[in-house]
Amino acid sequence: MIYSLLLLLAFPGVVCYHLYRSVSRGRRAAFAERFGFIPVAETSRVAGGGTIWVHAVSVGETLAARPLLTALKARYPEKRIVLSTVTETGREVALKLKEPELCIYFPFDYAFAVRRLLRTIRPELVIVVETEIWPNFMKEVKSLGIPSLLVNGRISDRSLGRYLRLSWFFRPVLANFTALCMQSGEDARRIIAIGARPEQVVVTNNLKYDLPVTLLTPEERAEARRRYLIPPDATVIVAGSTHQGEDEPVITACRGLLDAGRELILLLVPRHPERSGEAALLLRKAGFGVTLRSRLEERDTPFISGEALVVDRVGELMALYPLADLVFVGGSLVPTGGHNLLEPASVGVPLLFGPHMSNFREISTLVLEAGAGIQVADGRELGGAFSRLLDDPDKRSQMSRNGLELMARLGGSTERHMAVIHRLLP
Repeated sequence: MIYSLLLLLAFPGVVCYHLYRSVSRGRRAAFAERFGFIPVAETSRVAGGGTIWVHAVSVGETLAARPLLTALKARYPEKRIVLSTVTETGREVALKLKEPELCIYFPFDYAFAVRRLLRTIRPELVIVVETEIWPNFMKEVKSLGIPSLLVNGRISDRSLGRYLRLSWFFRPVLANFTALCMQSGEDARRIIAIGARPEQVVVTNNLKYDLPVTLLTPEERAEARRRYLIPPDATVIVAGSTHQGEDEPVITACRGLLDAGRELILLLVPRHPERSGEAALLLRKAGFGVTLRSRLEERDTPFISGEALVVDRVGELMALYPLADLVFVGGSLVPTGGHNLLEPASVGVPLLFGPHMSNFREISTLVLEAGAGIQVADGRELGGAFSRLLDDPDKRSQMSRNGLELMARLGGSTERHMAVIHRLLP
């Protein structure tokens, strides 16, 4: 009741903040969807029941859910899948997936909004990816008798203290879930400490481990590079999912390599595409020739050393990793928590990352123990690591093999999740 009252008091601020974010990022506000109103033309795709609602807040969670979406379609081909996201970039990625029949924005957590949408969609099962715990939504799910499942659950170091201080609040919220599938034993212990019942909790490992291993042949790699106007023998560094404050050290490191007489092409992929203009400006100031991905079709000459491609689109990073000789995984030189190191490892590319990996601590430890990646302390170390690895093709080849062997050892999380889902949805 207190939570709902606070939400009502926050209503003007919620609307204004959301409108500001939408306008500033050049995206539609979609207020109708966020208050539970979906056009009949869209909901007709999932009419008649037999629906599974999967909620993934943003890009990372949507990508993490892909193996599970594929498995759900294979196991339950007669079911319809609704995929909801909170962020606009998450929705862009969701719309590119073939499994969902309907992609929607997740409603604001007002009881009337979530109740309306639940009664419109009428799901047989609700699946929430990672730790998206919305109290009113989960209360309405439980009150309608719909089984619900938290998948790929985790409790980060940063959020643990807050959850523990508010455990009196989260205990009844967690009780609304039918089952809680956690990434690790530590995550399971943490969510039980917050208030989950032990019989609710299952350790199913990390869905992000279940990436398909894709190793291109030399011919396939050359063809993939050709589509991006990259010469087959060029040295390519991909900086993926960079955040504000990381572009500068990456650019400085690559500029240093060029000034030392090396030849390379940089593919820079900001985590948020709206930062592409800022990244392009930094590159030009450093003396790079710059092409935006959205303007690539207008270009008719291949890239040459000292040029950069800035990717201002969502969902293209996994197509770029196989083109690289080296990958830097962003979100790690600034205290953001890191991103998934297994993505470049799954395509056999040696990788580097910074010290801030709190959201992927287990994965970063596995990568380091396997010898598939190198952790650097800052931008200066990044430049030195780039230089040493470019001088040592044998080391790069060994790191690639180590990454592929690590991927072969990991996996199985999807099937563990599906075993729990099968108990809820025979």
